[in-house]
Amino acid sequence: MNTKLEQRQKIRFRIRKKVSGTATKPRLSVFRSNMEIYAQLIDDNNGVTLVAASSREKEIVAQKVAKVEKSKLVGSALARKAQALGLTDCVFDRGGNLYHGRIKAVAEGAREGGLQF
Repeated sequence: MNTKLEQRQKIRFRIRKKVSGTATKPRLSVFRSNMEIYAQLIDDNNGVTLVAASSREKEIVAQKVAKVEKSKLVGSALARKAQALGLTDCVFDRGGNLYHGRIKAVAEGAREGGLQF
């Protein structure tokens, strides 16, 4: 029997077979731990992280809000940093998690910030 982690890893690999980022259209990768959430825009052709944001950044930690709202702030912070680099398009990679809750909040925050996917 597969554990929950092994199952998520299988789903992650299945998604990564189809989803890949370039310099002009990077991959928005989301990692969710129990307490924090991390998002980054990755250029898979060169193996480079272009922009990163997490719930551990000072301006996000300073706001005492629930985890879902923090996730939305991470998405908007990532979008703001991407706009500064001139990036508007990306491909969403949910990292084997369901598109629901905090993962969905990151996506909505990024969309509201101006990223398109």
